Amino acid sequence: MNYHAIRAIYIFEMARTRRTLLQSIVSPVLSTSLYFIVFGSAIGSHMGDINDVSYGAFIVPGLIMLGLLTQSIANASFGIYFPRFVGTIYELLSAPLSAVEIVIGYVGAAATKSVILGLITLATAALFVDLRIDHPFWMLGFLVLTSVTFSLFGFVIGIWADSFEKLQMVPLLVITPLTFLGGSFYSIDMLPPFWRTVTLFNPVVYLVSCFRWSFYGISDVSVGLSLAMTFLFLALCLGAVVWIFKTGYRMKS
Repeated sequence: MNYHAIRAIYIFEMARTRRTLLQSIVSPVLSTSLYFIVFGSAIGSHMGDINDVSYGAFIVPGLIMLGLLTQSIANASFGIYFPRFVGTIYELLSAPLSAVEIVIGYVGAAATKSVILGLITLATAALFVDLRIDHPFWMLGFLVLTSVTFSLFGFVIGIWADSFEKLQMVPLLVITPLTFLGGSFYSIDMLPPFWRTVTLFNPVVYLVSCFRWSFYGISDVSVGLSLAMTFLFLALCLGAVVWIFKTGYRMKS
C-alpha cells in the first residue's frame, strides 16, 4: 500500500476545501440556519410535538442528512472529475498507484469534509433547538458510514459525467428531492397508507430514519433494515468502482 501517495491525494483534496472555505463550509451552514429559522421557528412554532420531540428538534437529523448526502456527492464527484477535465488524470493513472489507493485518497477526503460539515451543522442546530443524542456512538458511526457510501457514489458520478451540467444533475435533480420526500421534515407515519407504502421505495427514508433513531430512539422503519439498505448501497457503489477500473470506463476520455 502506497501510503505516501494516498496522503498526497488526501492533503491536496483537503487543501481545496481551505481555498474555497466560503463555498465549502460557510454557504452550507448558512443554508442550514435558514432551514432552522423557517421550518424550526416559523413553522415549528405552530406544530405540535412528533413522538414527544419538538418539531424543530425532529427535523435536525433530516437536515444534517440533506447536507451530508449532497456534499459527499459534490466533493467526491468534483474531486475526480476535475483531473479528467484538465487532463491531469493521465499523470495519476501513470503513477505507481493502484485503484484502491486512488479511491481511498479521493473518497477519504470527500468523506472527511462531509463529516466535518455534518458536525458543524449539528453544532449550528444546537443554537436553535434543544437537542439530545441518545446513541452518540451510533450517530457518529452512521455519519461516517453514510459519508463514505455517498462519497463512493459521488466518485462514480465524477467518472460518469462528461460535463459540469451532468456533474450537478444527480445531486440537484435526484438526491435533494428524494431527501425532501424521505421523511426529513415529517414522519412517514403521518402519510396515508398508500403514500407511506410508496415512500418506502425511497432509499433516503432508511438513512434518515436510522439517523433520527440515534438521536431520539424513534424511527419510521426498522434500524436493522436501515443498516442493511445502507450496506447494500455501499456494496453496489464498490462494485461500480471495481468495474470502472477493470474496464477503464471514461478514465482516459
